[in-house]
Amino acid sequence: MIEFPGSGPRPDVEARRRSAAALARLRPGIAADAHRRLGRADAVGFVARLDQWFADVHAPIDALYGEEHVEGLLRIALDAAVARPAGLRETDRRREVDPRWYQHQSTIGYVAYTDRFAGTLDAVGERLDHLAELGVTYLHLMPLLRPRDGENDGGYAVADYRAVDPRLGTMDDLSALAGALRERGMSLCVDLVLNHTAREHPWARGWLTGDPQYAGFYIAYPDRTMPDAYEATVVDVFPDRAPGSFTHVPGAGWVWTTFFGYQWDLDYTNPRVLAAMLGEIVWLANRGVEIFRMDAVPFMGKRLGTTWTNQPEVHAIVQALHACAKLAAPATVFKAEAIVAPEDLVAYLGAHERYRPECELAYHNQLMVMLWSSLATKDARLAVQSLRRLAPVPAETSWATYVRCHDDIGWAVSETDAGAVGYDPCAHRDFLNSFFSGEFPMSYARGARFQENPETGDARISGSAAALCGISEARARGDARAVEHGIRRLVLLHAVALAWGGVPLLYMGDELAQGNDTSYLDDPELAADNRWMHRPFFDDAAAARRHDPATVEGRVFGWFRALTTTRADLPALHAGGESAVLDVDSPHVLAWRRRHPRSGHFAGLVNFAEHAVSIDAHCLDGLGALDTVLSSDGPMLVHQDRLVLPALGFVWLAEP
Repeated sequence: MIEFPGSGPRPDVEARRRSAAALARLRPGIAADAHRRLGRADAVGFVARLDQWFADVHAPIDALYGEEHVEGLLRIALDAAVARPAGLRETDRRREVDPRWYQHQSTIGYVAYTDRFAGTLDAVGERLDHLAELGVTYLHLMPLLRPRDGENDGGYAVADYRAVDPRLGTMDDLSALAGALRERGMSLCVDLVLNHTAREHPWARGWLTGDPQYAGFYIAYPDRTMPDAYEATVVDVFPDRAPGSFTHVPGAGWVWTTFFGYQWDLDYTNPRVLAAMLGEIVWLANRGVEIFRMDAVPFMGKRLGTTWTNQPEVHAIVQALHACAKLAAPATVFKAEAIVAPEDLVAYLGAHERYRPECELAYHNQLMVMLWSSLATKDARLAVQSLRRLAPVPAETSWATYVRCHDDIGWAVSETDAGAVGYDPCAHRDFLNSFFSGEFPMSYARGARFQENPETGDARISGSAAALCGISEARARGDARAVEHGIRRLVLLHAVALAWGGVPLLYMGDELAQGNDTSYLDDPELAADNRWMHRPFFDDAAAARRHDPATVEGRVFGWFRALTTTRADLPALHAGGESAVLDVDSPHVLAWRRRHPRSGHFAGLVNFAEHAVSIDAHCLDGLGALDTVLSSDGPMLVHQDRLVLPALGFVWLAEP
């Protein structure tokens, strides 16, 4: 059975006492080494960070493994601080002065695959003007670390954390790109797979051959007894393509493989695994990576009789890694890839009984799902119910809000929320799959079912935002009115994502209304995974039309620029604030407000119906005198004390 060797979580008072005693014992030696190796100015900063972050290293490590493992992690952080390039140390200083820099209302993320966006890392530099036009301040390049050859789960089967996929360039190219981004005020985000490595990774090869340096790095059993016991309570991640969670490996036995058979799960009950992963994080941070998308974090803790996700040990591991990374490279930010139930998700942002830092950012999957659900039903009541019930996150952290991403859409509709608005959750999920796959009568969407389970009927949806909004289908028919509706849907969704509150992410191609790309079917390695339909190659011809308002690309790009530039001037959209759903008397409307202590209130309203609706103007009572700052249809019309929202329209209101 998998068990952590430590004595488990201790009461907070005892944990604080032990941390204080350990700091008093370790601080003098580490401080002396820091002054000797870093010089006075940088050493003062390092020791100040040691005082700040020590408890967030000590408490989880002490609970998991015993406090004798703490000093080794601090030494890894010190070594990384010594090796940190001068330019990155300057970035650290700016981030320490403005530690919540990522929450600024001007922050806009852009997500892309390197090869599909530009071809190579070197060529990405030629696209930076395009990003600057959109107001982008951080660029997330999807998996680019060297994967295994052949099938590799879209790059998430990493064979070397310290090398780049040779098809994209070299690590020097990545560092150069990071430098070019910093010169433009942009930050680089990359994926870091925490739960597993490729079976070809040096750690895995060493473990398999019995190298004592890698003993205990992975999990294996000699027979099926324990695998069967663990699998009794787990739902497969890829039931049709990779059923089961263990793979028989000659010479090793049944190896734990949560995802695919070539991805071997790391054993985080071994403290040397955590130390090794920390070494990779700080090494990459010293190459210029500022934001790490922490992939597959919920799966790192395994407990018999559970689903293996969101276990307490997972949060302790991430907390320790985060604190050590902050000690070595203060500019570093963690973004949790944890697509789990909303009540479980907030913990990755440190929202425990007492705030414990883990990740600064986490994907607001619930908002994304509710937006698409509201679009299909033309009804916002489920979104209102779900978003209102979501627990607040700590002020130091933020949601990453988005309309689409590289992954499929899984319909995270809880029984509680569905029941509150009179929906059957299973029937609603079936409807959404039918609607967005284009199977439902009169549907404008042109997506496709992903990972459909014929026994349960469960499925998710693939498809580009433009295809799911009806733009692709309307363009194919040459229906100008339907194209207009599709554009309004796409803009409406982004008007929420950019103003809900958080750090908005734009997915490559959405700013040009790119549709599904079926070229993946010609590649045998990709053909079985229809998610590649919404991972298109950047369309240079479409981009060339982005400034022509007579084209679809020009209209959509123009709206994206209007949204990002307007957002940058609205302090109420600083991601550190709290969003609250407003009560309105129309089921078609989602309305919310935000507040900034200096600039006052902001309110956003969107109408998912394909006809105009009105709402009681008193829903804005108490928010001050609000002016229209951006709208789909000009200044808001007020008629007989009611606010009129056009079909598929939105409005942003703010105090002057």
